[in-house]
Amino acid sequence: MTGGPVAVVDCGTNTTRLLITGGQEPAAVRRSEITRLGRGVDATGSLDPSAVERTLECLREYRRAIDSHNPTAVKVIATSAVRDAANRSEFLQPAEAILQAVPEVLSGREEAETAFRGAVSQLDPAEGPYLVVDIGGGSTELSLGERRCTDALSLDIGSVRLTEKYIRHDPPLPEELSACLTVAELHLDDAVRAIPALGGPCRLVGVAGTITTVAAVELGLATYDRDRVHHFRLSKDAAEDIFRTLATEALADRVHNPGLHPGRADVIVAGVCILVRIMRYFDFAECLVSEADLLDGLALSLLEA
Repeated sequence: MTGGPVAVVDCGTNTTRLLITGGQEPAAVRRSEITRLGRGVDATGSLDPSAVERTLECLREYRRAIDSHNPTAVKVIATSAVRDAANRSEFLQPAEAILQAVPEVLSGREEAETAFRGAVSQLDPAEGPYLVVDIGGGSTELSLGERRCTDALSLDIGSVRLTEKYIRHDPPLPEELSACLTVAELHLDDAVRAIPALGGPCRLVGVAGTITTVAAVELGLATYDRDRVHHFRLSKDAAEDIFRTLATEALADRVHNPGLHPGRADVIVAGVCILVRIMRYFDFAECLVSEADLLDGLALSLLEA
């Protein structure tokens, strides 16, 4: 174990996040900013300059927070948007200069395995096996196991990717929702062909912004409360109700749902499409929502290094 706190930064498709922790809760610093680094990447294959600058500005703020805590180690990772971008160096090089750490672009499998480690770190292996689902902006990771991840893969479906590709109206048309659900199902068909064990008995654990947001909406949280969201049991019926509500509201009305961050309101419907499709596909009655995720898995690896 290290002798002091560690810092990890996750540059995701939709959000840029920071965790500084000594491995004990509560975390010294846990921050998340919606920077939409992956805006337009699915269509253009490149990171948008304004999205890059927006995210770099966030990293400058995070650098100040990191400096104030003097961590023993700093790890920076990037995921789906940067994986897919031909011009990724235009983000990675200045990000390295700002944070004084070389960003690592995780593969989809590495992202899934790390999210699994964080999600199950506070769970009893005897209650597994667990299927950990991480719905991001550009991709969705599935990972399976008990104490350790035994199978994992990444699907090219996410809240930002599906929104940009299929949702053109406000509120979405039924055929647009149907397209998102169908595409998600096709990807799940591929997943089960690749990992047949996904179709076996397991407990669903959901991490990342789409799923924690659905939990917050179900709880009616006017002010986000991480402790109430963490390990909340989200029923399939509740997820379906929230899906119907959010999908039939115009954006101007949707933003007023307690628990829904305004910066996530334009992509949440596509994200919930993925969640409900997964719960329907595998016939899950509930999802255990976890605030411990990819960031926590990264921090654990540093603390044990």
